[in-house]
Amino acid sequence: MKLGILGGTFDPIHLGHLRAAEEVGQKLNLEKVYLIPSASPPHKTDEPVAPFYHRLEMARLAVGDSHLLEVLDLEGKRPGLSYSIETLREFHDVFGPQPELFFILGMDAFLEVEMWKDYRDLFDYAHFIIIKRPGFQEHELEPFLSKIGLRVKRTDQPDVFIVPSGYTVVQMFTTPMGISSTSIREMITRGKSVRFLLPETVRKYILERGLYRDNASP
Repeated sequence: MKLGILGGTFDPIHLGHLRAAEEVGQKLNLEKVYLIPSASPPHKTDEPVAPFYHRLEMARLAVGDSHLLEVLDLEGKRPGLSYSIETLREFHDVFGPQPELFFILGMDAFLEVEMWKDYRDLFDYAHFIIIKRPGFQEHELEPFLSKIGLRVKRTDQPDVFIVPSGYTVVQMFTTPMGISSTSIREMITRGKSVRFLLPETVRKYILERGLYRDNASP
């Protein structure tokens, strides 16, 4: 069994998140890609704008009846800050050692991995699938992996590296969409339309509950 994990604040979840999860899942022939909303992200300068229960519900609405994508409330049930290492360990507790895990994240987030709790241990639990960003070249990843103390082996593919645990770090392209949760929140605050940037069910949920309005009319 091959399972993907895509964590995030999802404040709010949008089509860029969903499309990346869908494409990685299909390219790697994953059985499921689990979306994990972060309850209390430790590396954000500010707390999420929307409470966790809203972000969790928006994620559930966003995946709808997808057979590939599913939302799990792991971090909302844990006290304290939401650390990825604890989530990966919990995945192994829940699913056992058999599933092969693929931890999906964007290049910008990966370049801050040294700030994460027990970050070197992360590579003992899952493959890392790094969504490429424009302007970042394949040959720049190996020096970064060495910089953070990972001894990696090259493969015959320029964007695939093997770490000592036997797991891999893989760079992958997905369809660039140029959508951000920050810009969506700002648009709502200014009273601008966010139609076609996120699932219609999520857009309606935001409007009905007045999220992100800050006294402006969405």
